[in-house]
Amino acid sequence: MTDSPIEHRTLGTAAPLEVSALGLGCMGMSEFYGAPDEGEGIATIQRALDLGVTFLDTADMYGPFTNEQLVGKAISGRREEVQLATKFGNERRPDGTRVGINGRPEYVRAACDASLERLGVDHIDLYYQHRVDKTVPIEETVGAMAELVQAGKVRHLGLSEASAANIRKAHAVHPITALQTEYSLFTRDLEDEILPTLLELGIGLVPYSPLGRGLLTGRITSEDALAETDSRRTAYFPRFQGEALDANLALVARITEIAEGKGCTPGQLALAWVLAQGPRHGLGVAPIPGTKRVRYLEENTAALDVELSADDLEALERAVPRDAVVGARYGDMSHIDA
Repeated sequence: MTDSPIEHRTLGTAAPLEVSALGLGCMGMSEFYGAPDEGEGIATIQRALDLGVTFLDTADMYGPFTNEQLVGKAISGRREEVQLATKFGNERRPDGTRVGINGRPEYVRAACDASLERLGVDHIDLYYQHRVDKTVPIEETVGAMAELVQAGKVRHLGLSEASAANIRKAHAVHPITALQTEYSLFTRDLEDEILPTLLELGIGLVPYSPLGRGLLTGRITSEDALAETDSRRTAYFPRFQGEALDANLALVARITEIAEGKGCTPGQLALAWVLAQGPRHGLGVAPIPGTKRVRYLEENTAALDVELSADDLEALERAVPRDAVVGARYGDMSHIDA
């Protein structure tokens, strides 16, 4: 765990937002990765703030709705310390039923008001469209988001999993501060078109799942290491299934060997690699590894102390070539804007 102050990164240039260099993804505190524990989730968020990890990420669909409530409880009395990000667009009912992707302007406005109420705050620092609604021109969705900025309800706008073409269209309506998308040693396809677009337009990058949904930590050694209720055991996450999991764990073993030589954990090494991509590509990059436990938060934060040389970066990319990972990111990729 780092003893020095956590550095900050600036996301975006046209509408810059300064955040802690490492954020905290809060999703798993409420859903998807085994049984939730609200008390432990709140303790993890509060410990993060104590450590200087102040960039918190949630979404209305997590829970659904309960994760925003949890985050709101955790930051009560400490709002001024936090760079708070949430998302709309993956519409769900209170019973968890998935309605679909919704980018209609009237929904944008209603979703924001509901998030503000659940979070117990008067503004959101970074408001993302969680997924692009392919039935609604993105200019209309972002136009409604821009109205939220004008109303003081939102400070900065973001997109999640948007294509380069839609990033350009959105940015032409209102400056986009950050793109959130999956990025790790296991997922690097955005390097071809997305990263150059972000650099050209002055947009920051917020990598989610920078630890490959836990695979890169080295703690998952078989499917049995996951709880029965963990969604990673389902076909929705092909990289965790059968022969694909075996092949991907062999890649993790290579990372672990390099990490041992650096005196850190494989997860810390994988996070250090993502953190290094900011200076490497000339972008503001602030990954948001998710955890619901204090001990893993502290382990992740210590990745900020791991220094990687050019030789280290080259060794990692030889150990995990871009095309070596087996399995798609999701079993159903239709919700990804491509």
